[in-house]
Order: sequence, then C-alpha cells, then structure tokens
Amino acid sequence: MSVTFASPALTTVIPPAVPGTAGDDLRVPLVTGGEIGYANLDHAASAPCLSAVRRAVDEFLPWYASVHRGAGFASQVSTKVYERARRAVGAFVGARSSDTVILTRNTTDALNLLARAVPKGTAVVLFDTEHHAALLPWRGRHVYRVPAPRTRHEAVRALAETLGRCPEGPRLVVVTGASNVTGEVLPIAELARVAHAAGARIAVDAAQLAPHRAVSLRELDADYVALSGHKLYAPFGAGALVGRADWLRAAEPYLSGGGASKLVARHDDGLGVVWNTGPERHEAGSPNTVGAHALGVACTEVASGRERIEAHEADLLARLDRGLASVPGLRVLRLFDDDGDRVGTVSFVIDGLSPGLLAAVLSAEYGIGVRDGAFCAHIATRRLITAAGGEGGQAVRVSIGLGTTREHVGRLVTALREITGRGPRWTYAENEGRWAPSPDPRPLPGFLA
Repeated sequence: MSVTFASPALTTVIPPAVPGTAGDDLRVPLVTGGEIGYANLDHAASAPCLSAVRRAVDEFLPWYASVHRGAGFASQVSTKVYERARRAVGAFVGARSSDTVILTRNTTDALNLLARAVPKGTAVVLFDTEHHAALLPWRGRHVYRVPAPRTRHEAVRALAETLGRCPEGPRLVVVTGASNVTGEVLPIAELARVAHAAGARIAVDAAQLAPHRAVSLRELDADYVALSGHKLYAPFGAGALVGRADWLRAAEPYLSGGGASKLVARHDDGLGVVWNTGPERHEAGSPNTVGAHALGVACTEVASGRERIEAHEADLLARLDRGLASVPGLRVLRLFDDDGDRVGTVSFVIDGLSPGLLAAVLSAEYGIGVRDGAFCAHIATRRLITAAGGEGGQAVRVSIGLGTTREHVGRLVTALREITGRGPRWTYAENEGRWAPSPDPRPLPGFLA
C-alpha cells in the first residue's frame, strides 16, 4: 500500500541538502494496512541519529577502552577521542579559554550539577515559563520568579525588576534559550546584559536552541550553557555543561568516586581525599566515551552545516505555519505577542479534540510522530492554552529538524484537515491516560519479537 499526501502550496526556493539521519528511510505500519515512510515530527523530544555520527560510532567501537589512565594503545586512543570531544563541544558553544567543559548525561543532568555548585546563599532568578530541567533543580534555594512576559522587551524589563528585588550576594539567572513548547527564541544577549549589570551570572538551557541556532558563550556574554546530545542528533546519552570554572572548581564533586579524586589516603579519623580541580572533578566513574564521541561529532557536523540547516528549517516552518492556519478550530500556543525568531517547534490545541487521541490517530493512520501532553513544562503549557482560549493542560507539539521533509509537513496538514472534518477511521481506547488503537494490528519490528 502506498500513501501520498499533498503539500500546502507555498512558493519558496528549495533549500540545499542537509546532513542525513539514520531514520531517513524508516517505514512504519498503519492500522489500515500497509506501511509508509515515518514522518518524524517529534525532534524536540529526541532527534534521530546523524548518519555521520552513526558512522563515527561504528568506526570507534573496536577501539573502545578505558580512558585517562590506561597504558594500552586502545585506551590511549579512547582518551584522545574523549578529550577531542570535549574540545569540539567547547568550540561548538563558543567557550572562552578560561571556561570549563564538563561532559554530563543531558541538559537536566548539567543543570542539576550547576545547582549543586552555586555558592551557598545564591539568589536564583527564573521565568515561570521554564522547562522542568531549568525550573526544578533549584528547589530549596532562594528562588525569585519572573512573571511570564508577553513580549521579549517585557522579558528584559521584568528580569531587571526582579533582580532589583534580590538581596546582595551571588545571583544566577537561569533561562531557556528557545521554548520547547512554542519554539520562540528568547533575547539571551539582552538578558545577559541586564543580569551582568545587576552583578548576576546567567545560565542558558540550550537544549532546544543549539540544534537550530548558533550558541556562543563569547558572543552572547553568557556564563554557562547546558545542552543534550539526544536533541542534537547524537542519541548516545551524553550532554554538557560549559562555562565559568570558578564555582565548579570550588564545589564539592557532583559524584564521589574514581576520576574525581586525585589522591585518597587513610587517616586515623577516616579517609582523606584530594579532589581534582579540572572538569574531571565532576565526572566521577567511567565516562560515556562513546556518547561523548557522538556528541563531539554531532557538534562539528551541525556547526559546519548551520546555514543549510537554518534554510531547510525556515522553509519547513513557513509551510507548517501556513498549513496549520487552514485547519478549523486549531489554536497555536505562543509565549509572546510580538514577532521574533522561532525554531521549528509549534504546539496547538484543536477545539473538541483530545490531544492524546489526535496524536494516536496521526501515528496509527498516517505514520506521523508528534508529541502530546504538557512537554515537561506544565506551568507554561497550562498558561499558554488558557491564553489561546483553549481548555485543559495538554496540547499537541510538532517539531521539525533534519529528518523532516516537505512531504511530512504536507501529510500532517492533510491529516489534521481530514481528522477535524470526519474524525478517526479506526477505533481507539484510553488506558491510564494514554490513547491507542483498539485493536492495534501493527506488527512490531523483528528485533523486538
């Protein structure tokens, strides 16, 4: 069975080819029979693996060994691979010579590490619209919340006012670079100027920004940046925290164990430990060398293709905007009333249609993967749905990236028009809050048999 879908008409120049991914040729079954090429419109959750990353990992795996202290040749190769990845990540985010690059599991891990490292008594300033990775690690600290702004200019002004209410002492502003709900990009450079004028540092959650826009600590004058490999086409369990070294050097190690310790000796009153002062201070245990290598390769590939990637995504986002505007009862969620830069993430609700059911229908009948729910940003999502005139606390999110094509966008728009016009073609049931086809005849891939 072959299924085709029309793409919304839009006159644009065809953007140049972008780096390929391991999922470009993936085909999935439909409940109505046959199969279709998978339309991955869920890049904001986890992006597919770059083909270049897959090749690099396959090439490295025979050489995989311990790092930093092994005398064997494979161990020496692995050490060079790991440290080269650290340099690649630093270059990708425009790290200054005095900055440190700590390899972590993901953005959440990186921001939790930073939360453990800030000096005692630090005032932490947050927008209410943050992702949980930026919002939750600071519980129990002196947190000052910035009211949700309606414009980017208001965001800058509101931050200045909130910083003015903070007590004397160390201060840290934590802000998401691009909303994982709406794709809107925040004015990081302006926020950094306001923060520094008030004697504060600023940390940027760049998980959603770095795959789509250049992020430079040097050019933005930011103090810290955190990112995830699985958002950046390197889904092998690595991320990074990059930024000023002093707080990180002075803090207790994030984890206690081998690698973090420089010297351990027995004393009459217990164990004496001298901790390392470099990035390894917070990288105890055997590191994820394969993940670090994948992340470093992804950073290099994305940086080298940045112009092509932005052109590709701008073309698709314009088509997506035009198509969604034609769907009856569809309400797009927006943080800001003013126009500004956006990455390719759009969330919406449709009058009278459950987001969970809609996502299930798109998957089962059209081979389209989207996200439904509150996107680990519950406060922001609920507020944005209410502001858009919708109800409830859940929405549907569409997010584009390197694995997205014009046909995928056209298929989504056609599907939304059909579903809102005549409803699903299959039967669905809700079980513990999740919708699924009932029955579901789709066979699982062979490796799961």
